[in-house]
Amino acid sequence: VAERERIDRSCTDATMPLTRLSKNRKKRGSVSAGHGRIGKHRKHPGGRGNAGGQHHMRTLFDQFHPGYFGKVGMRQFHRTKARYHCPMINVEMLWSTLPEGTVAPAGQAPVVDVTQHGFFKVGGKGLVAKPMVVKAKLFTAVAEKKIKAAGGACILV
Repeated sequence: VAERERIDRSCTDATMPLTRLSKNRKKRGSVSAGHGRIGKHRKHPGGRGNAGGQHHMRTLFDQFHPGYFGKVGMRQFHRTKARYHCPMINVEMLWSTLPEGTVAPAGQAPVVDVTQHGFFKVGGKGLVAKPMVVKAKLFTAVAEKKIKAAGGACILV
C-alpha cells in the first residue's frame, strides 16, 4: 500500500524537460564535454553582445554592417514637427471625399476642399474620371496635370 501511494516527484512539472533526454547525458564521463581541452569553454571570451565592434570584431562589422558607426547629415536644433506636417491624398481618392450622392448643378464641377478632410497635399496616383474643382495647399505636377486634363481646376488655399 505504501508503494502505491508514493508519488514520483522527479518530473511532476509538465514544463520541465526530462533529464534522460538532454544532450548532456551522452557527454557524461568525457572530460571536456565537447568543448575541447585546450581552448576551454569560458563564459564570454569575446565580450558580450556587440562588444569589440571597433576593435577585435572590426572585420565583421565592416563586412556585414558598413556604416554602423559614425554620424550622417546635419543636426537640426529645435525641429518642430508642425513645420513638416503635410498629409497627402492621391487624385484617385478625391471623389470618395465628397458626400454620398453628390450631384453638381449643370455646367458646374463639384468643389473638393481636401483641407477640410485633414489633407494638405494632392498627389498624382490614379485616374481622374470626372471634372472637379480641388482646393489644397500643395499639388504635385502630375496631380495638377490630371485634374486639368479631366476638365477640372486646382486652387491653392
